[in-house]
Formats: sequence, C-alpha cells, structure tokens
Amino acid sequence: MQNRAFSHFLEQLKNLTPSQKEKVVSHLHQNTSMEKVESTVDSVDSCPYCSSQELHKWGIRDNLQRYRCKSCHKTFNALTGTPLARLRYKEVWIDFAQDLIEGVSVRKSATHCGVNKNTTFRWRHKMLNNAKKDIAKHLNGIVEFDETYFLDSHKGERNLDREPRHRGGSATQRGISSQQIAVLVARDRSGHTMDAILFKSNKDTLAEVMLPVVDEDALFCSDSKTSYRAFAKKYHLTLETINASAKEYVRDTIYHIQNVNAYDSRLKAWMKHFNGVATKYLEGYLGWMRLLDREKSISPELLLGMISKRNMICQPLM
Repeated sequence: MQNRAFSHFLEQLKNLTPSQKEKVVSHLHQNTSMEKVESTVDSVDSCPYCSSQELHKWGIRDNLQRYRCKSCHKTFNALTGTPLARLRYKEVWIDFAQDLIEGVSVRKSATHCGVNKNTTFRWRHKMLNNAKKDIAKHLNGIVEFDETYFLDSHKGERNLDREPRHRGGSATQRGISSQQIAVLVARDRSGHTMDAILFKSNKDTLAEVMLPVVDEDALFCSDSKTSYRAFAKKYHLTLETINASAKEYVRDTIYHIQNVNAYDSRLKAWMKHFNGVATKYLEGYLGWMRLLDREKSISPELLLGMISKRNMICQPLM
C-alpha cells in the first residue's frame, strides 16, 4: 500500500464504531499469529513417508505450501506426520501455546482462544504427544531418585468399578495401592530428568527403567526404602541412602536428595492447577512438566516448533 493510500486508511479508522475497531484489532492479531505459525512450521527438508529430499512444490492449501515427493509420489505439507496435522484454527495456535506454557485450564484456554473446550482438550493431548517422548536418555555423575504419588484417576470415564470420588480427594492408603500411582523421578546434578510410571515398585521394575539411561559408574542417592537398597545390591551399584526420618538431609556435603525432592514439589504444585489428571494422560503431563522445567523462558513460537517435530510415518523405502 502506498503512503497516500495508507494515510487515507488511517483517517477512515476514526469513523469506525467501537465494535468495528475491536474486529479490526482481532483480525490484525489473527493475521500476525498466522504469520508466526507459518514461519515456525512451514519448512520441509525431506519427505515424511520415505525421507527423500527430492521434492517439488505442489500448490497451496489452507495457507500452507504442499509438496510432492519425486521418489514415492506422495503429497504432504510441513505438518504431515506431526501432532499438528489436520488441526484447524491455526490463527490461534500461538495463543494456545502460551496457555500451555502458563498451565491454563482447558476451559480458560478455550475462552482465550475463542474455540470450543473440546477443541482445546484435543489440541492439548495431541500436542503433548511429542513432549512425553522428550525424556533424558543419559544420566551421569550423582543421580538422585525418589518416588512421588498421584491418585489413580478415571476422570472423564462414565463406567467406574467404584464409587466416584470428588476432585481433589485423598487416598486412604499410603504408598502404592489400588488408589495411587507411583512416579519414579531420577535426576542428575546437571538437571537432566527421567521419570516413569511404576505400577509395581521393586528392584526389577527399578532396573527396567533406570539401568538403560544411567551410567554404570554413576553414584546413586535415595532415601532408605528397602526396594532401593535391594536394587543397588542386586545390580552392584553404589548407593548412598539418606535417612530423612532421623533428620538426616545432607551427608558429607554432597550426598542428598534435595534436587529430586525439589523437582517433586514443583511437579505436585503444578499438577494442582488441573484439579486431577486422568491416569491415562499422566505420561503426557509428566513430559509437559519436564519441558517447562528445562526451558525456563520458552516462547510460544519455540514451543510450537518443538511440538511440530515430525516423526517418520513409515519405514524408508528400500
């Protein structure tokens, strides 16, 4: 637009009614958000079906460039094979990503984005699909580990084999039971975090989740739970136990579990925002917390970029 035409446009804005001005501001905000989304996700380096890099453009649909693979002849866009594929209302994804960062509830996020609550619920769990896979694959040095517990929840289910429980209720039994789910959290002194849902807590389940990701020469720190000592003894690991019940919190200045306990406290406090999380979705929420704890000042654009990481749809063609 030329300067004279732009000046005339600005003069016309003065004649708009308040409701018309709100519509203009909303439209400009949506356009800006859409441009941010396109700049974040609209890049393709290879085919999501066969990983070939021989591509050519194949038209534009829904404001996204489509491509056609010269090897397998399939068409796709930048979102194909990502959790964002086939989702609509791209113009409010930036707003929704900000809600994810702030831990806003599904209903409040729906109001903020101007969509139905079922839409934000579906978006949340699709977008958390990648977050739950983003877990530390390597822990070294001093590794602290401990368990924290969450109520077993069937939130949203219609057919229960027990009396329904009011949200925010408490268990009547301690430790792992039919009422609670144990989450093992392991964290090294560099801040790398691994967690896993345990339906049994014994030396074998501990070995199954921890041995693949922890260095052989790592030094373990935990409380004095019997299964932890049995785990260390069976697999010949160096374990330093802290007896908190005897008011022992730090030994020799380096042996403690304050790092992992602080993370557990942050996790429990953050989970309270959601008034109970269904157990079937717990893994996604754990991944969400790990991401937010690691990326202290993450932006909505960066979060969308991480969410839209593509997974291979099928094995490469031979």
